[in-house]
Amino acid sequence: MSSPDNSRVTKVCFIAPKAYPLFNPDVKKVFGGAEVDLYFLATELAKDENFEVSFITADYGQENIETIEAVRVIKSLTFNKNSLTGAARVWQAMHAADSHIYFQEAVSWGTILVALFCSSHKRTFVYRTANQGECDGAFLKGQRLLKKAFSWSLHKAGAVIVQNEIDKENMHNSIGIDSMVIPNGQPLLESGHKKRDTILWVGRSTHLKRPELFIKLANNFPDETFTMICQEATGDQDYKALLAQAEKVENLQFIQAVPFAGVNSYFQQAKVFVNTSDSEGFPNTFIQACNCATPILSLNVNPDDFIKRHNCGISCDDNWQQMLDSLRDMLQEDRYMEIGANGKKYVRERHDLKKIIKQYKELFEKLLQCEDKTIG
Repeated sequence: MSSPDNSRVTKVCFIAPKAYPLFNPDVKKVFGGAEVDLYFLATELAKDENFEVSFITADYGQENIETIEAVRVIKSLTFNKNSLTGAARVWQAMHAADSHIYFQEAVSWGTILVALFCSSHKRTFVYRTANQGECDGAFLKGQRLLKKAFSWSLHKAGAVIVQNEIDKENMHNSIGIDSMVIPNGQPLLESGHKKRDTILWVGRSTHLKRPELFIKLANNFPDETFTMICQEATGDQDYKALLAQAEKVENLQFIQAVPFAGVNSYFQQAKVFVNTSDSEGFPNTFIQACNCATPILSLNVNPDDFIKRHNCGISCDDNWQQMLDSLRDMLQEDRYMEIGANGKKYVRERHDLKKIIKQYKELFEKLLQCEDKTIG
């Protein structure tokens, strides 16, 4: 493995095996918020000639190396192979990327693999949390070995990034890591003028997102139209039962998958976007909703109390009755329109991808300078 030429460009490699469908929409497979985060960062960073960007994905039958949106996409593991073979292929792909910085999001054994690679090859590891549970320890409860390995990995990282101030405090208290807050970023959208005629839920069928509660919500509002875009989560044994439950609700349209590029049109048609999750970091769907001037109704998730502080929706503190009352209130006299406009203002100030990428560029350049001093 060669030593990258520090005098020309900063080479950054992102690792997210399930992200390939974002680069190639013809591949109809499941991905999540972490993959979306890194896809946006990689493609935006690649627009700058001072950065060379690689992205390691899984094997979806594509070429070994492709260039898509100025990003060098490198094929690695196959999901149906054993874990040791998968780890070896990811390791080989990291060799092929030959980067200064390796960037990974969402805790898994892959986190430890990337940290170990960077440690052994004197490269810089950057980690970004995807969920509140990674920061307060709840996600790793009962997984002592993974928790210990995760802590080791973060202490080896050149930088650890979290999505909000609460996560920053929890990360310090639970693992002893001083992290930095960089909000999620997305490309800003022009205001749409579509008729708003539905109440929307978007996500995977993972139990943390509690999709069954949205079906329950639709039952409570028979005169409103509800739309549920719900991809089957990997390993979900209850998805068919969820489908059967949804089919019984006449005012609910259940959509199993929508191409990523087409999701925003559903947000633009929504009166309200509903989140029923138990916990998350900072959901990309919140940013999408605000980007489309769609107010948020959240049962529990409200990072840094931004929903109330910026008046872009209502958070219900996990109180079901409050959620029912809040939705009725938002729908009365089209109050959701004013709240949605507040969200549009908020996302322009806080989550503009062009502004967010500047923070990452500054971080990467500082990390590279530190690497040079260490080597020297």
